[in-house]
Amino acid sequence: MLTLAGCGANEAANEKASSSSKTEEQQNTAISITDFTDRTITFDKVPSNIVSVGNGELDIIYALGGELVGRATTHNEELNTQFANVEQVGNTHEFDLEKIASLKPDVVLANNPLNMKDIASIEGIGSQIILTHANSVSDIQNQITLFGKMIQKQDKAKELVADIEQKVADIKAETVDSKTRVLLIYGAPGTYMAALPNSLSGNLLELAGGENIASDYPAIEKYPQYAQLNTERIVEANPEYIFLMTHADPSAVKEGFINEMAQNPAWNSIDAVKNERIEILPADLFGDNPGTKVVDALDYMHTLLKSAQ
Repeated sequence: MLTLAGCGANEAANEKASSSSKTEEQQNTAISITDFTDRTITFDKVPSNIVSVGNGELDIIYALGGELVGRATTHNEELNTQFANVEQVGNTHEFDLEKIASLKPDVVLANNPLNMKDIASIEGIGSQIILTHANSVSDIQNQITLFGKMIQKQDKAKELVADIEQKVADIKAETVDSKTRVLLIYGAPGTYMAALPNSLSGNLLELAGGENIASDYPAIEKYPQYAQLNTERIVEANPEYIFLMTHADPSAVKEGFINEMAQNPAWNSIDAVKNERIEILPADLFGDNPGTKVVDALDYMHTLLKSAQ
């Protein structure tokens, strides 16, 4: 019995050593990935110092089991509490290069196309930069797969991608043939745009079983996922719901939009207005890339649409 116990202990020790050796080998093996701009980025080993200038990327990295040394600046109290020890460095529109440099990142996770102009400056501080975007649920799944390979968490990435795939399938199974007509609006007081199907919110609306009344509106050149509002066409399409999305103060955005509608009585003929179905969507799910929480965004929108049927 003593001999058997000794053999068992040796086997366990060998397995542990083998596992440790495998982990060390993974950490020291070169990793090549291709980002959403078809740029190939190669790491000599698993990057340990990671900075993200977007909240969605933060969510994905931590869901995979990784960590950041720098994150996007945000007014989201929950994120600021949860990640209080992670330095805030700005966002995709404007970040503090000096602060990022002080963190000595192996890689900065940034946005395509917003941060294409920043490739040289990030590489100039000795860091790699990976550019991705989230204009659809599929994009987020691809982000998860890419980041999973980057930090060698492929199994977890497959699990997260499968969870999203299952949620999409579940929602599709519950969706009825008749679709609720929706106007998706993104903006801030004084600036409102209609979200198109090639935006993340537009894709979520389609998957949740809604009909985007602005689907054929001409895109704004600078913001190709959005279009100018066209009151005449909106009235003609008669949306049953109006969803508002914003980074700004939600109540101020809704009040500003209602005041803007009041200047044109034609809005009063719309079902969404008559039935008081103007909804502010949660900023953490719809104001930005929600990362793995895209399943919550899809569920939230689907629940709203069901209430109108």
